[in-house]
Amino acid sequence: MKYSIAIIAAILIGAMTIFGTEKTATKMDSTNEAALEKATFGAGCFWCVEAMFQNINGVSSVVSGYSGGTIKNPSYKEVCTGRTGHAEVIQVTYDPDIVSYETLLEAFWLSHDPTQLNRQGADVGTQYRSVIFYHTATQEMLAKEYKNRLNAENAYGAPVVTEISAFEKFYPAEDYHQDYYAQNPGNSYCSMVVGPKLEKFKKAFKQ
Repeated sequence: MKYSIAIIAAILIGAMTIFGTEKTATKMDSTNEAALEKATFGAGCFWCVEAMFQNINGVSSVVSGYSGGTIKNPSYKEVCTGRTGHAEVIQVTYDPDIVSYETLLEAFWLSHDPTQLNRQGADVGTQYRSVIFYHTATQEMLAKEYKNRLNAENAYGAPVVTEISAFEKFYPAEDYHQDYYAQNPGNSYCSMVVGPKLEKFKKAFKQ
């Protein structure tokens, strides 16, 4: 995929502060909890996306789960059928004084191929769709403006098909899905897919 000079410049500027040391999500002081905000993204397999966002400064927690469907308390097995309407997503809790929503959007669009409809690589189905579930009117505006800019500049060489919808309900995935990459680095999917995607993601934010 290709990026315009303007988009690349914006990404590199954001790179100066987006990543911290090699660790999982930055922990916040309890006194700051009231100021934390939430963001919900779907960008393919949530094992991959979770691992990426856990490395961003200002992120307090990243929880893998399901959103956007009609089934209450869906199981992983049900979501995998592609008939629940749910997408595999991550719910990010972050401190907007440390990391902006715009920076999270940069990370989201750099973490996957948003030109693919209902798939990411070999993972196929509506549960793997590219989607942003906005929590506020400001998040909606910023997400739509960013998507429009990407398409106007033909940043990917193909239309960005990311769904942008109002957040309604988030269902945390089963416990064994949480911190999956950190807990299972030797898993074949992790070593062959998650690991390489994570390293590629990190390099995209380095000059």
